[in-house]
Amino acid sequence: MLKKTERLSLVEQVVIQIEHLIESGHWQIGDHLPAEMQLMQEFGVSRNTLREAIRALVHAGLLETKQGSGTIVKSISAFGAALHRQVEKSSVMETLEVRLALEREAAQLAAARRDDLDVEAMTESIQLCKAASEKGNVQEFLQADIVFHKAMVKASHNKMLERLYENITEPLQSSIEEVMVAGDCFNYSEEIHYELLEAIKEQDVQAAISYVNQYINDFREKIKRIQED
Repeated sequence: MLKKTERLSLVEQVVIQIEHLIESGHWQIGDHLPAEMQLMQEFGVSRNTLREAIRALVHAGLLETKQGSGTIVKSISAFGAALHRQVEKSSVMETLEVRLALEREAAQLAAARRDDLDVEAMTESIQLCKAASEKGNVQEFLQADIVFHKAMVKASHNKMLERLYENITEPLQSSIEEVMVAGDCFNYSEEIHYELLEAIKEQDVQAAISYVNQYINDFREKIKRIQED
């Protein structure tokens, strides 16, 4: 039996509009929302309605309110905020294993589906990795490496996979940087993914899978050794 369509309250309508503005990129993570009066005028609602909507989004994890700083965008979606909370509860190794599993799936999909623009984006990021390695800058290298992995995931042409990867990678990245730098055993030549890029470029699915499997095992062992020292 079909249910009657429920009308959305004004608060729910404002919540949906703000979520859309964040997810569409109109407001980025870290951005401050406009002044309360401006938002009231733009949405055509009262102060109480606006504040209730913002409270709901703060509770969901999309927004954060700070005394003297106003309201700040904290996450691009409620889904992302929920994942961030889960990452905070999990160990670095647990989250890393999930991220690498996503990369393995992304690599084989990218090898099958990549287009010329995808190859160009991955090639540019590899060049950034090479430039950072020549300067001996670990943080810069790790940032460029993440750009490569994100480009690879995007080349899978699976929006849900891309969204999952994005929301797991961001909160994990700072922890990985701390561990890798603390380990003082960073080998740039082993970390630049020339072979993976070539496998995806040549659309060699098996080679892409084999590379990522080896990379995952090596990286997992490296993290374990660093944490044990």
